[in-house]
Amino acid sequence: MKRILISGYYGFNNSGDEAILRLMIDNLRAQLRDIELTILSHNPEDTAARYGVRSVNRMNPFAILREVRRCDLLISGGGSLLQDATSQRSLLYYLSIINLTHAMGKKVFIYSQGIGPLNDVRNRRRTARSLSRVDGIVVRDQQSKELLAQIGVDVSDVRVTSDPVIRAQRPSLERGSEILQAERCPPRAEGRLRIGWSMKGGPGEEDFIRRQEEAIRWLQQERNADVILLPFHETQDMPVARWMRQSLGDSTALLEGHYLSEDLLSAVGNLDILVGVRLHSLIYAAVMGVPMLGISYDPKIDSFLGALGLSPVSDVEHFTPELFAKKFDQLLAVRGQVQEQISANVQQVKQGLNVNEALIAELLED
Repeated sequence: MKRILISGYYGFNNSGDEAILRLMIDNLRAQLRDIELTILSHNPEDTAARYGVRSVNRMNPFAILREVRRCDLLISGGGSLLQDATSQRSLLYYLSIINLTHAMGKKVFIYSQGIGPLNDVRNRRRTARSLSRVDGIVVRDQQSKELLAQIGVDVSDVRVTSDPVIRAQRPSLERGSEILQAERCPPRAEGRLRIGWSMKGGPGEEDFIRRQEEAIRWLQQERNADVILLPFHETQDMPVARWMRQSLGDSTALLEGHYLSEDLLSAVGNLDILVGVRLHSLIYAAVMGVPMLGISYDPKIDSFLGALGLSPVSDVEHFTPELFAKKFDQLLAVRGQVQEQISANVQQVKQGLNVNEALIAELLED
């Protein structure tokens, strides 16, 4: 039996990262035989129960050391782990896991990660040193590969795929319909649009939060839309979503429950249009064939939308309700055409994702 240890942002109730983990586990089990999976998690009990895996506390150094000793391979990813925009501490944590595994003579694989941004020159050097010694690298976009080359990593064997969540299977719409009903979302009505809004915001972003609120109010008043707030990162987004609902009134719905990734996928499938700041809200819309408008806070948004033949409304700094209104009406006029374009491009984006498991199988055989 081969033992695989998986490191990432797991156990934090972030729908996108949990979806990555679910798909990673499913595809590893489908394509590799006789493996044991262990996950480093913020909530190991929940992770073990939810996915049927071994799981240990990601901040327990003794548990980490024990699992690195017994593993054959470390998988780092997916998501955006190796970046210093969130904090340097996060970057140093993930690099330390990679470096420990390498020091103990075990193999390391980077699984469809988005690399960067890396703003501090010292962090660029640290990342380059760590990744120059790993056994395989797959990144989710061309910009990540280019950044690796810029910081001094040999990219001749680096593969480019996409975010793993894009290959999620479409669930039925029934579960999503039940969720929307349970959360007191307005039922579908003739002539009314059902719009999902995946927000983002925090301390220092109050102005952007207000601009999002104004755009939602415009949708409700000028386009006769029912708006459903979708917090994709529960810890960070729920306070913003609750503030928005209080400001906008009870007519604005909010998904407050704890939902699995397949539940949120089904809920998104019940929308007419999704507006998203969070990357995985846009990926969920693409999987479900729902037209979308993205607001970019990171190059990963631009990269993903570009792969679908789309472009963002704007970046966060330049987002205005007036610009949003213009882009929304443009999308509304060609919604069916955009829906077909998304579905066609998703099939192309999916191709090649199995390279992760193929390379992992080679490493384990070696």
